[in-house]
Amino acid sequence: MASQTVSFVIITGLSGAGKSFAIKCFEDIGYFCVDNLPTTLIPTFAELTARSTRDIRNVALGVDVREGEYLPHLVEALAELRRRNHAVQVLFLEAGDEALVRRYHESRRKHPLAGDGSILDGIRAERKALAQFREIADRIVDTSALTVHQFKDFLIELYGTPRTRPGLATSLISFGYKHGIPYDADLVFDARFLPNPHFVDGLRPLDGRDDRVREFIFTHAESRQFLERLQDLLQFLLPFYRREGKAYLTIAVGCTGGRHRSVAVVEALRQFMEGLGLGPTVVHRDIDRE
Repeated sequence: MASQTVSFVIITGLSGAGKSFAIKCFEDIGYFCVDNLPTTLIPTFAELTARSTRDIRNVALGVDVREGEYLPHLVEALAELRRRNHAVQVLFLEAGDEALVRRYHESRRKHPLAGDGSILDGIRAERKALAQFREIADRIVDTSALTVHQFKDFLIELYGTPRTRPGLATSLISFGYKHGIPYDADLVFDARFLPNPHFVDGLRPLDGRDDRVREFIFTHAESRQFLERLQDLLQFLLPFYRREGKAYLTIAVGCTGGRHRSVAVVEALRQFMEGLGLGPTVVHRDIDRE
């Protein structure tokens, strides 16, 4: 199999400056990401990536002081990538001492180079250890005054494309409370107060996707009002979730068994969200359960 060229972004810099968050951002914009791969293995990894059937074109590698004895080999590894005609950029993240100390206090993490000393001692030792890589960096970003949202927008602007720029991926789930609330739900709405088709003989064997079931449910004023208020709420919330940089939003609607009312409401929300230009993933989790 012929190899192809790959674009690599090496993300390095000071602990606490945002490397882990940056890697998540690169994942969101379509990069294949690996954190703390030993630097001596980078050329081998690049060769495997270039020959992969997955058509991997963009890779982000996180490298930091935890590499230990492998860290000095980074420059050699980058040179080897360039000899193989791969595009390579080094992104170095840093922040002021005050910002880093504050972040460590807030997270209650121990600095990897602090040893028996203070956080500030560890920061200063790390600056010295990484000075060489700061010098070879293609881009140095000081995150001291950036919020996570500003930082993400900055990375998307620099490394994203219109095709890879992330949007808000939405999911709609209907469920039955007797089977448990979906663990991954962001928003949960209870439809158990709506008129229940389960107690109508001709409707009990059907589910909320059937026109007769939907007609029974939404003939009642409280059902229509419930749906209208849900739509108003989502129309209000969705722009703010996008602005906040949220990548995924899972909306769950539950009824007792997850077969009639929750399914009908989710199907109505599907149409509403498609009308807003969204293409939600829809899962009727408990529709076939007793």
